[in-house]
Amino acid sequence: MIGTSYSPRHENVLDVLKSYYQLTKPRIIPLLLITTAAAMWMASEGQVDPFLLFITLLGGTLAAASAQTLNCIYDQDIDYEMVRTRKRPIPSGRVQPRHAFIFAIALGVLSFTLFALFVNLLSGFLALSGIAFYMVIYTHFLKRHSTQNIVIGGAAGSIPPLVGWTAVTGELAWPAWLLFALIFLWTPPHFWALALMIRDDYAQVNIPMLPVIVGEEKTVQQIGLYTLLVVPCSFLLIYPLGVSGVVYGTIAALLGVIFLRKAWQLYQAPTDKELAKSMFKYSILYMMLLCTGMVVDSLPVTHQAIAFLTHTGLS
Repeated sequence: MIGTSYSPRHENVLDVLKSYYQLTKPRIIPLLLITTAAAMWMASEGQVDPFLLFITLLGGTLAAASAQTLNCIYDQDIDYEMVRTRKRPIPSGRVQPRHAFIFAIALGVLSFTLFALFVNLLSGFLALSGIAFYMVIYTHFLKRHSTQNIVIGGAAGSIPPLVGWTAVTGELAWPAWLLFALIFLWTPPHFWALALMIRDDYAQVNIPMLPVIVGEEKTVQQIGLYTLLVVPCSFLLIYPLGVSGVVYGTIAALLGVIFLRKAWQLYQAPTDKELAKSMFKYSILYMMLLCTGMVVDSLPVTHQAIAFLTHTGLS
């Protein structure tokens, strides 16, 4: 039985707080917030309101934490079966599922309340839709039943830039949807690289991740295909949308070349776990730096510097 080996006698307040903190899988959340912030800076043309930024990121954090906690509840059986995840709060017995559920609902309600009171309802509903999609579509219907789980399920992780954009503008626009598409296409090479690293863990609990079902060679082919889609997609912010310029374009080009090179190296050695690990780590860095490029490019001081250099060059 899950969690029967744990005794709470020596538990203190800090241990309890740590356990609930771990339920939210905090290492996943920063990247979601970076994509949210990048969308906000672009939507506001580099002049985002600090309070709006804070509330939106706080609301996004709470929504993501709610989704991850619900995921921990749903996946407690497979978490207990895998050695790698057996020490998580629920399978180890440190947090009871019913308490985790109350915690998750409270996080979700607080997230929506913050958006409704200080941002707008559209952003709040989008944040809630991310929780619902992640739990219902990905975790329940896809994760244990389809090799396309992470492809379709990646839509949940693509919602944060929609939240960020609507927080500033109150409406959805093509740049927001392009950011959604960019993250949607980026998710498979990112996650499949991780799946290559822990393929045996997924096989142990019968989760049909792509490497388990079709093998490493076909998986790296798919990683290469999606990488070939991600890199060109990143330039659509420059043309035809015109919301980013030369600074972002330069950063996107450099990052894209490295991303393609990583995918090519993995394609040549599909069973090399070190290359898979390198691809996984770089995919995170790629998205972080790409979003940083969006922010820097949107700043008024960047536009002024480019205008000055252009004028000087013409003079």
